Amino acid sequence: MLYFLTQWIERSFAPPGFGVFQYVTFRAAAAAITALLISFIVGPLIIAALKRKQIGEQEKLELQGTGNHVNKKGTPTMGGLIVLSALLIPTLLWANITNAFVILIVSITAWLGGVGFLDDYLKVVKKMKKGLIGRYKIVGQVAIGLALGCSIYFFPQWFGQGFAQVATQTTVPFTKYINFDFGIWYIPVIVFVLTATSNAVNLTDGLDGLAIGTVAIATLAIGVICYVTGNAKFASYLNIMHLRGADELFVFTAALVGAALGFLWFNAYPAQIFMGDTGSLALGGAIGGMCILIKKELLLPIIGLVFFAETVSVILQVSYFKYTKRKYGEGRRLFRIAPLHHHFEKLGWHESKIVSRFYIIAVLMAIITMATFKVR
Repeated sequence: MLYFLTQWIERSFAPPGFGVFQYVTFRAAAAAITALLISFIVGPLIIAALKRKQIGEQEKLELQGTGNHVNKKGTPTMGGLIVLSALLIPTLLWANITNAFVILIVSITAWLGGVGFLDDYLKVVKKMKKGLIGRYKIVGQVAIGLALGCSIYFFPQWFGQGFAQVATQTTVPFTKYINFDFGIWYIPVIVFVLTATSNAVNLTDGLDGLAIGTVAIATLAIGVICYVTGNAKFASYLNIMHLRGADELFVFTAALVGAALGFLWFNAYPAQIFMGDTGSLALGGAIGGMCILIKKELLLPIIGLVFFAETVSVILQVSYFKYTKRKYGEGRRLFRIAPLHHHFEKLGWHESKIVSRFYIIAVLMAIITMATFKVR
């Protein structure tokens, strides 16, 4: 909104220095600062409101005797409301809201935030132990995946000049000039990626500051990729796919990093509030959605290694348990408990140490992701 207002002011009155608002880098910085300020303003208000309504974390029986989880019962949850407020408002203020990339990433984030909110509401307000039934949650994830897939496949002209030629392609890491074209199968691929990433971040959200910090690190790297993808000169220099208009996503990523840092202020150990599915599903979808829009889906296992490892640990644990129960009559475990971060808690690691080391891994993966553009 402010993007168009400043354009009008510049055209109408030509004040000196107003042209800076047209630069995506300036607006990204403004979005990050705005997001941080909104977090600091609305954070205490939302925490206080949740405490008044006694909307807090329920006891998790499977984590009894693990770490410090017994003391977390009653801590306010649904903190994703803070993140979404601090993310979506600055994006709408500072980004070009007629840009197809921005419209879709905002829609994905808001939709999955709504699915997560419904799940949290049913669990902590209506006291339904399982919250939103799993298959209904999957329906919500698949629906937005289909919407995104159909938009890209059937309406590529919406994204601007040249997008139609690469609409169903994805970049292959560590290679030059090699893109894999999925054709019509790109739609189910998009559905899978969005569903997988949103669930992966959801599984990672189990320790104070873990999910939001790793999301911020991954988003920072994705933001750089968005910027160079949308810049013709940088894209040409790096020999990567140039997508005109994709640099507007840099504003969104900057707002997300600002919102994440603002939320981390309240979510760092010991957490004053938890993100809940409201935030984790939305942020996972945002990461997956951005990688889809800039054609970097195959980078997700690298840039999101922490989320990937958490998900794989759960899949392996469940699969091995079922296999051994069928073969030996009793289920056995590969890990003491899954997801992976709880396994390390069972080994006696303090959650602050686990979170710090996962941050280090996330930073390393972000660096490796950047390196893929030159190591080819």
